[in-house]
Amino acid sequence: MTIMQKVYWIIATLGNLLAISFVFNHTGMLPSLVLILTLGYTAIGYFDIFYSPHTLNRLYPVVAYLRYFLESYRVEIQQYFIANDTEETPFNREQRSLVYQRAKNVRDTIAFGTQRDLLEDNYLSLWQSLHPKEIDETAKRVQIGGPNCLKPYQASYFNISAMSFGALSANAIESLNLGALKAGCYHNTGEGGVSPYHLKHRGDLVWQIGSGLFGCRDVEGNFNPDAFKAMATKPQVKMIEIKLSQGAKPGHGGVLPKAKITDEIAAIRHIPRDRDCVSPAVNPECTTPKKLLNFVTRLRELSEGKPIGFKLCVGNPVEFLGLCKAMIETGITPDFITVDGAEGGTGAAPVEFSNRLGMMCLEAVYFVHNALIGAGLRDKIKIIASGKTASSFDLLAKIAMGADTVNAARTMMMSLGCIQSRHCNTNMCPTGIATQDPARSKAIDVNAKSERVKNYHKNTLHSFFELVGSMGLDSPEKLQPHMLKRRTPYGLLMSVGSLIEPLQANDLINENQIAGPWNEWWRMAQTEDFYSEDLYILSPAELTRTPSKQALPSK
Repeated sequence: MTIMQKVYWIIATLGNLLAISFVFNHTGMLPSLVLILTLGYTAIGYFDIFYSPHTLNRLYPVVAYLRYFLESYRVEIQQYFIANDTEETPFNREQRSLVYQRAKNVRDTIAFGTQRDLLEDNYLSLWQSLHPKEIDETAKRVQIGGPNCLKPYQASYFNISAMSFGALSANAIESLNLGALKAGCYHNTGEGGVSPYHLKHRGDLVWQIGSGLFGCRDVEGNFNPDAFKAMATKPQVKMIEIKLSQGAKPGHGGVLPKAKITDEIAAIRHIPRDRDCVSPAVNPECTTPKKLLNFVTRLRELSEGKPIGFKLCVGNPVEFLGLCKAMIETGITPDFITVDGAEGGTGAAPVEFSNRLGMMCLEAVYFVHNALIGAGLRDKIKIIASGKTASSFDLLAKIAMGADTVNAARTMMMSLGCIQSRHCNTNMCPTGIATQDPARSKAIDVNAKSERVKNYHKNTLHSFFELVGSMGLDSPEKLQPHMLKRRTPYGLLMSVGSLIEPLQANDLINENQIAGPWNEWWRMAQTEDFYSEDLYILSPAELTRTPSKQALPSK
């Protein structure tokens, strides 16, 4: 027997006898309380030893529950008492504190120097100029809309990324949208469709059309052009985004756990309540590159000329180049491409998909930027980076690598008060943000939280423009990948690059010989099917690349 099994039998026999004797020989509440405790311990322990399905309970009756209790608060204990300011993931204490401080409009400076190890491998930094500049007001917005767009949109450099009503509570959606209105940025609806809470405060919307076609489907789940047009032509909807895949779970459809599906959500999405809402992995209207582009054209016509784009997490590079080839063959280009990073996001995802699939945001943005340049398409298409973004440096890094604007999801939730409890998929969010429990969500004060969203957006952008100016630049458009510096394992600094060479305009369509895998990937790309075999064997760039004297491409 284990020690706790022996303790159990001692208390069950001798302990109960002593407690009974105590009751008969003394008056008051204490003897009765002692007897209740020993009898309760005996009953629970008896069940644990003889009937519990858990080995721990059988070997350590009663006290095993202490482990389960502490384990249920492991994340909070680690977060508040054990982890230092820079070691937690996905967002450490320093990053979360920065978001909270900027959202509350309080001091966000630090004293006594950085806590970061500036010699850490892969640490990113910038070189400042002795002649800092001011960013002109005309350089603080980005126009999205290609040659076939009739209603281009002037976007902020920093926006609210896709988070659906269903994944988030009604009050959280309202707070984000009102915050977007106050901040002058757009609010992506997520694949759950446009809800009344997205429309209530009139903040600019990007309507995301996921593989479930929520909000524009018929009773059989097929695309309904009339339903789409009725929503897409609303003045508040500024752009439409077709979701092909997302960084949290590339290659997997969206998941809304049934615990979070209310009657209202079921009605908005046209789904049943008795099972998880699982969207297909492939958008039924976009099964090949050419079908995707035809769908882009159809949505542009139905929306009366609004910007249409698509979102994806980049995987096999050949498949994205197949899309570029299809654009050249058909003459159809989206107005924007949202590049989602494999760092994940707010959505519930299988562990293996979240941990092991997809390109990280900076790598993917760099690849997409260069692919569009090489295919002669970059001037027609804007790139939106959607990845882990907490600080103005995170924003700057994505712009430097080739993005035109940036979306953020989790840090926008933090501006509402999210504490990174990581209960988003359980309906037990302690802050009322990622839940459909009305008792929890009603604690969100929409007006107060929208102010925090506005403050976080405003203060982050202010810091971003100051950071750009500190480099001697007068516009974020002048940022280049080589301006980011990365610490090598040898302790030296190098300009941030990639496994692949940067391209010059039309390099791919002119069939120029380019070092690295570009030519092979372009040869393998096809326009009639997304799938292409991953055959190219990547080699370490530092062993194969020769220094290039060509100027790096610009956005």
